[in-house]
Amino acid sequence: MSYLFNNLDKVGELFGQHVMLTFTSLGIALLFAIPIGFLVAKYRKLYTPVTGVLGIIYTIPSMALYATLIPYTGLGVKTATIGLVAYAQMILVRNVVAAIKGIDPLMLEAAKGMGMSKWQIVMKIEMPLSIPVILAGIRIATVSIISIGTIAAWIGGGGLGTLIFQGLNHQHTGKIIAGTVAITVLAISADVIFRLIEKWLRPKMA
Repeated sequence: MSYLFNNLDKVGELFGQHVMLTFTSLGIALLFAIPIGFLVAKYRKLYTPVTGVLGIIYTIPSMALYATLIPYTGLGVKTATIGLVAYAQMILVRNVVAAIKGIDPLMLEAAKGMGMSKWQIVMKIEMPLSIPVILAGIRIATVSIISIGTIAAWIGGGGLGTLIFQGLNHQHTGKIIAGTVAITVLAISADVIFRLIEKWLRPKMA
């Protein structure tokens, strides 16, 4: 632990890189996952092929995926982000689908009976009611991205994995411990924050 406390500035810089990589990847992943999830929820025939493809991607070892991407996208943050966005899709899409399917059909029928358009139903009924479940998926995906993001250092993507890889290469136990502790703190912090947001957004029982 002495390395961690004696090099807080360096660890803090890598911590910031990891946070940036995590939430950039998460934001981009949501831009894809939310519309895909809504589409799959509306057209159930798409569920099996879409989740099948995303499941295959999710099972590919991270180093193997990055090794495949490097010839096309090169080393660095861009390739690291593409990989993390791909890995997050399985978790996010499945939760979006579960959130939409979990809405009471009678509520949707009532909205149609009131003359609401499909777009109004999505924006005023489905989206608000699905947010707590979607947020649970975002929490899980965030922790997953933080963990897998450690491999980003292997391809020059920066982040806390840098300490672990440097420690392994130079047999420096202090760096390995510092990187591991910092990643753990980041993952636990993200999990707690999202749990608090979930609790705040959860519908209150009368």
